[in-house]
Amino acid sequence: MKTTNSILMIRPANFAYNPETAVNNKFQQATAVRNVQDLALKQFDNMVVLLQSNGIDVNLFQDTAIPETPDAIFPNNWISFHEDGSAILYPMFAQNRRTERRSEILQALQGKFQLNKIIDLSYFEKQNLFLEGTGSMILDRDQKIAYMCLSPRSTREPLLEFCRIMGYTTLVFSAVDRHNYPIYHTNVMLCVGTSFAVVCTEAIKNDKDRIALLNSLQHAGKEIVNISYQQMAHFAGNMLQLANNFNDNLLVLSEQAYLSLNKMQLLCLEKHAKLLYAPLDIIEKNGGGSARCMIAELFLPIKKTTDKTIVTAS
Repeated sequence: MKTTNSILMIRPANFAYNPETAVNNKFQQATAVRNVQDLALKQFDNMVVLLQSNGIDVNLFQDTAIPETPDAIFPNNWISFHEDGSAILYPMFAQNRRTERRSEILQALQGKFQLNKIIDLSYFEKQNLFLEGTGSMILDRDQKIAYMCLSPRSTREPLLEFCRIMGYTTLVFSAVDRHNYPIYHTNVMLCVGTSFAVVCTEAIKNDKDRIALLNSLQHAGKEIVNISYQQMAHFAGNMLQLANNFNDNLLVLSEQAYLSLNKMQLLCLEKHAKLLYAPLDIIEKNGGGSARCMIAELFLPIKKTTDKTIVTAS
């Protein structure tokens, strides 16, 4: 599967537990910890340093203080970038997440990357239909398959529109937690890399759904690493493969995700990539997302140094 060494990250200004998203994100936990923003900022900055020191091109933007966006640290939900020079904006469930979509970020990226067009799917919000980017979908960019588990934040209609525009096929399934509640984002229970996949199969109760997913992954040549409910709760499914500027394969995850994995799982993953991990527990508990959620991959073509033009997206 295609990987990139360029990513977008948003440095938080008002990170906090968000009651608007907690209604269907069961990974969030209201904590009594003080100074959550300061602690989260320290963990975020440490992650950025880790990625940069391992050859990742981090395109870093500062979150704005106004309007308050407690989940701005998770940009992969509102935007994705593609090799044809397109950026796609997504319909978001929570009202206070919709202001995370910032045109000035796109304008700044145009100075470095070739941005040919912006496709805005946020109109689905008026129909109460949602597709929260590469949180809702796991994209196999080689096979052109979009994997998605259905939830209040991941609905079928905008997924089909994405696939129509981008030429993807879909594999849709249902996945639930231990309490039979829909898993809010696919990227907490499934990670698809170039030659491996991490999946919590016990979350997929329907036999046909589970078999279809495993068959698709195996057909694509993925070695499957199965994780348990407990490991998923520690964000072991919320990983992302990147390739640095030395063409090394890297797998980014949190420290608690790493510590939850057993020896055999680690050995398997280490065959495919170097594991990069850092403490993200403050972000994970309060935000209900982890390492993968913090990263929006930049697959846009890089502008040639002789190209001084700025592309105006229509």
